[in-house]
Amino acid sequence: MNPQANVSVKLVSEVGVGTVAAGVAKAKSDLVLISGHDGGTGASPLTSIKHAGLPWELGLAETQQALIFNRLRDRIRVQTDGQLKTGRDLAVAALMGGEEFGFGTTVLVTLGCVLMRKCHLNTCPVGVATQDPVLRARFTGKPEYVERFFRFLAQELREYMAELGFRTVDEMVGRVDRLEVLPAVEHWKARGLDFSAILLPAGMGEDTPRRCVRSQEHELDKSLDNELIREAMPALEKGQPVDIEMPIRNVHRTAGAMLSGEVVRRFGSRGLPDDTIRISFRGSAGQSLGAFLAPGITLRVVGDTNDYLAKGMSGGRIVVVPPPEAGFLPHRNVIAGNVVLYGATGGELYLYGTAGERFAVRNSGAKTVVEGVGDHGCEYMTGGVVVVLGATGNNFAAGMSGGVAYVYDESELFDTRCNLDMVDVETVWNAEDEKQLRSMIENHFRFTGSSRAQMILENWESRLPLFVKIMPVEYRKVLERMHLEEYSDDETVSATEEVYRG
Repeated sequence: MNPQANVSVKLVSEVGVGTVAAGVAKAKSDLVLISGHDGGTGASPLTSIKHAGLPWELGLAETQQALIFNRLRDRIRVQTDGQLKTGRDLAVAALMGGEEFGFGTTVLVTLGCVLMRKCHLNTCPVGVATQDPVLRARFTGKPEYVERFFRFLAQELREYMAELGFRTVDEMVGRVDRLEVLPAVEHWKARGLDFSAILLPAGMGEDTPRRCVRSQEHELDKSLDNELIREAMPALEKGQPVDIEMPIRNVHRTAGAMLSGEVVRRFGSRGLPDDTIRISFRGSAGQSLGAFLAPGITLRVVGDTNDYLAKGMSGGRIVVVPPPEAGFLPHRNVIAGNVVLYGATGGELYLYGTAGERFAVRNSGAKTVVEGVGDHGCEYMTGGVVVVLGATGNNFAAGMSGGVAYVYDESELFDTRCNLDMVDVETVWNAEDEKQLRSMIENHFRFTGSSRAQMILENWESRLPLFVKIMPVEYRKVLERMHLEEYSDDETVSATEEVYRG
């Protein structure tokens, strides 16, 4: 979506974190953060702070060694945090392989935090972590306090660097050979501890990089979107409608994402007018087709799609249909993979076929019509409208707290497959609901030519009773309150007063 952005992955300091960090580097992340167990916000449970994770020193040492031994250290920056407070902490972290350092609690203290550990209760007595205007008035922090703290921190680090003989931080990164273990450890718990594994100089030779010296190779130049952006230049530069046709394979992942980034970068979140960029694919699309799709882009696929179709979709339209020569019944065959519309916030999706599991999970605004879904459909959905013109799997609407779903329940067994913990299942009796449902099915027929949609529309009066509406209970209450608030300022006149005034 944004090729210029840096990607950072946060990992907890724990046994085996080095292996995970190596995987993060291979997955082309720009930064990896090793977070120590001493950190945590004031909203963190005490059990987590006391018992989750290890000191950042252990995780950082393991990460540095693993990255160097796997020849990955030169292309990823290593960060660390977890109660760093002094210049000495920074010097130790740099010598153990850290290049960037995070501060949380200490900076908050400089702004007036008194560690009441109630950040999540909106009752911070010094106004740091609260939205209460009375409490916020007590906030006495100033930017100068933070600036002064970091100046003192940098000065102390400079003093340690001078003692060690380093002119720059880059020179001291990974120089674990300059660390010594204090031999006079006489406490009975610490006596006999072996730190050799932590202080092991990680290196394959003198010229082995101990820090990041080159940028990560994301290989975005191989993306199909580069060609899409070139073809769509008339629309991107002048707003002129364009039509693009090309084949697509399952190796082409996130097709449309970089193009969407260009649209948003040039025209903002509103994007372009509907159907300005029309793209027709033929073949089997790879994972995350149409990820973060922006308004103004229409993707049509003649073939099938993989998992994570329309992930994070925020506008535009996606239509997927089987090839005309296909001899199977679309409403009984899969045309899209699992986790379709994950976290979508807008746009439209029409699937002339069925989808896999977790359809529309975390959907919060997209509208879609599909001819069947697998298990866990509409899981954790918070908004949008889903129309299913066929069977569903088990556990439909689990955790669904918003949005509306309509299911064509031909077998009348939907109640046994729906998770009723948070939703009600009812008939479509409201004229407004009927209008919305019919409009979406009509669009589905217009864009896909679905024979199933055509059959339902031609027999609307007899088919409508077979539809059920899935409505979250709390969502209904919120809508009712919003409806009442619309008229809260209207003047009301009692019947008696109206008659009296004649």
